[in-house]
Amino acid sequence: MAVEERPGIPMAAEVAETRVSPVGSHNEWDPLEEIIVGRLEGATIPSNHPVVTCNIPPRAARWQALASGFRYPRLLLHQAQQELDGFVTLLQSLGVTVRRPDAVDYKKRFGTPDWSARGFANSCPRDTLLVIGDEIIETPGAWPSRYFETHSYRTLIKDYFRRGARWTAAPKPQLTEALYEADFRAPRDGEPMRYILTEFEPVFDAADFVRAGRDLFVTRSNVTNRMGIEWLRRHLGPRYHIHEIESRCRTPMHIDTTFVPLAPGKVLVNPEYVDVDRLPDVLRSWDVLIAPEPDPIRDPLLRLTSMCGKWLSMNVLMVDEKRVIAERHHTGMLRALERWGFEPIPCELLHYAPFGGSFHCATLDVRRRGTLESYVD
Repeated sequence: MAVEERPGIPMAAEVAETRVSPVGSHNEWDPLEEIIVGRLEGATIPSNHPVVTCNIPPRAARWQALASGFRYPRLLLHQAQQELDGFVTLLQSLGVTVRRPDAVDYKKRFGTPDWSARGFANSCPRDTLLVIGDEIIETPGAWPSRYFETHSYRTLIKDYFRRGARWTAAPKPQLTEALYEADFRAPRDGEPMRYILTEFEPVFDAADFVRAGRDLFVTRSNVTNRMGIEWLRRHLGPRYHIHEIESRCRTPMHIDTTFVPLAPGKVLVNPEYVDVDRLPDVLRSWDVLIAPEPDPIRDPLLRLTSMCGKWLSMNVLMVDEKRVIAERHHTGMLRALERWGFEPIPCELLHYAPFGGSFHCATLDVRRRGTLESYVD
């Protein structure tokens, strides 16, 4: 039966076509307009699992194994929360709209027919959500403790969806023992690279990808397998190209301390993890900026509890092609950014490391003012 269109009232399809999505971000550097910043309320030390302990520094892994399932100590929470509040205030002063996920009690136990766990935190939206243009993709993570983490963002995602954004969820993984290599041990220097993940099913963290318009760059890691990379490649289709960055890190997890696009034709690389002679050919016209050695962390508690390596100095957030938010403590990085023609904005987020990262990890840029373009040869 034909549907009659009433005069003056557009068809539903036409309404959908003319609606402007509130979500739109194609790269890491277009002018930032709206961003999601993580929360610390309800944060719980993640449940003990080989996929967790193999990915964090040995000292933190021992601490995590003993304290898993407990709340984070108030001292760690207090310092990190103060810095996080200052970071949010800074973003707002720069004219950026800041959105926050729902607060969640991550101490509650949950599970599937195959396993049970307690949660972690929604401190790092960059890990579980990937924005490609006007689409938000919920990623299939490999940590059992993060299985339902995207639920804390559902209030925001549903709002974006109702206003015109596209919303996709990758296949929910089973996370059975078949996904993980039994008796896995991280390779030592000189040994062939190996990963804890099998190819049992597709898993990936969004933070293993960075965007440069039609081209995405990814590192295979202990939370992202080849099947996960292939799932995203097929999902995005021929409009996008995904290039793998080889990492020499013995415990790889997330690309944003390894390979960080800062502006069109400019990329910051980790000299310890990346062989610049083996970068993809599409980057041959780009300026490759070598990250300086990070300033040492003196705080003994932070050295014990940080879930991240020393190269967190690279975990910066671009406000636009020139302005970049970087850690105040890492003066070597601030000076290097100035030499390269950027305008660093110092900010403190050093004590966020026990919760999984720094400025890039702690955020998800929802809208940047720009269009989909190609920036590579």
